[in-house]
Amino acid sequence: MCGIVGVLTRPANTDRWAGGCSCAENIGKMLGAIRHRGPDQFGVYRFKGPQSSLGLGNARLSIIDLAGGGQPICNEDGSKWLVFNGEIFNYIELRAELIEQGHRFTTHGDTEVIIHLFEQYGPGCLEHLNGQFAIAIWDENTEELFLARDRCGIRPLFYTRQSGALLFGSEIKAMLAHPAVSARMDPVALEQIFTYWSPVSPRTAFAGIYSLPPGHWMTAKADGRTRIEQYWRHEFPTAGRETYRHADEAAVRLRRELVEAITLRLRADVPVGAYLS
Repeated sequence: MCGIVGVLTRPANTDRWAGGCSCAENIGKMLGAIRHRGPDQFGVYRFKGPQSSLGLGNARLSIIDLAGGGQPICNEDGSKWLVFNGEIFNYIELRAELIEQGHRFTTHGDTEVIIHLFEQYGPGCLEHLNGQFAIAIWDENTEELFLARDRCGIRPLFYTRQSGALLFGSEIKAMLAHPAVSARMDPVALEQIFTYWSPVSPRTAFAGIYSLPPGHWMTAKADGRTRIEQYWRHEFPTAGRETYRHADEAAVRLRRELVEAITLRLRADVPVGAYLS
C-alpha cells in the first residue's frame, strides 16, 4: 500500500512551529501515524535552500525490487527527489524507452521510472503512466514541489496550508501528527456527508484540509503560490466508436482487454493474487 508525507515552507518558518522538534522528527511523527501503510521501510529526505525548507517521507510496503526500491529516490544528478505510493503497471516498457533516450537507472523497480519520466516530460509524464499512484517530486533547482494523483483517485492524497507551510500526506492523520495542524470540523463538509454520504472533493471532513482531486496535479512554492491542473477526465464518445456485427466479436475484444489488464497487474517480486469484487 505504502504512504507518503511532506512539508514545504520557508526556512524561517521551520523553527517557529517545530514544537521543539526538528524537521526530521516531525516527518518521523507523520510517518509514524501511517506506519500501517508501509511497515517494511521508512525513508526521509530533507532540503534547505535560499527560498525553501522541505521534508519528504515514505513508508514502504515492498512489492517490486525488494532490495533496491527504497525511497526517497533521485535522478542521476540528485536534483530531483521523489516519494511515491502506488504501482506503475507498464514500468518495464517505460524503462526500456527511457534507457533508449539516455537515462541511467540504478534500480529495477517502478519508482525510479517515474523520476526519469518527469525529467523527460515534466507534468506530461502522467500521460504515459498506466497505474494507480500518488506522487510527490521535489526539484532542487527550481525549489518547486509537484504533486499528482492517478486518474480515478485510487490512491489518496491530502494537503493543507497551515502557519505558512504546505503539508501533504496519504492520510489526514499524518498531517494531524504535525504541530502546525489542528483538527477542526468543516460544517459544509458535514452537510455534504448527510446529503451525499461523503464530502464533495476537494473538501474533507476537516476544515482547511483538502483532497487533491483524481486526475489532477499540483505545483507549489514555499511562498504560498500553488497551481492545480486537471490532466485527465472521463470521456464517453458517441462518434468514432468501434462497432461489432456480432456479440461474439465484442466478447473477444473484452476478454483480450481484461487479460492484458490483469497480466500487467500481476507483476511483482512477491506472491500476489486477484479477486473479483
